[in-house]
Amino acid sequence: MQIDGGCLCGKIKYRGQIDPAKIAICHCTDCQVNSASAFGVVAHLETFELLEGSMKTFEKIAESGTRRALTFCGDCGTRIYAKSVGGGTGFLGLRVGTCNQRRDLKPKLQVWCDSRLPWVPVIEDMPGFPRQPQL
Repeated sequence: MQIDGGCLCGKIKYRGQIDPAKIAICHCTDCQVNSASAFGVVAHLETFELLEGSMKTFEKIAESGTRRALTFCGDCGTRIYAKSVGGGTGFLGLRVGTCNQRRDLKPKLQVWCDSRLPWVPVIEDMPGFPRQPQL
């Protein structure tokens, strides 16, 4: 599916292709902190083209031990995507909230459910994984 989007201040604009079957709610503690929420919603991004602006990168060691590069707008701080560094998993996770098509991008699964905050309701009809499955 073709998507496009950008950051809050409008300086970053992008487009790409995602697989709608690989949209996930992520309950990991990194997503909780980085999104300032109980979870993040990410999509497996198959292609990415930066149309406007330039992004900054912050590298972090994930709980899995994988080095992750988190890209964001240097002006407004909106996180755009994360990807593995140095071989890693090859997974590029786009923040669904930055997509113009976000209303149509319904999550299909949940990951890192072991980190789900206890007050977040369990979504019974959505498959869940205790940690990160191979997408």
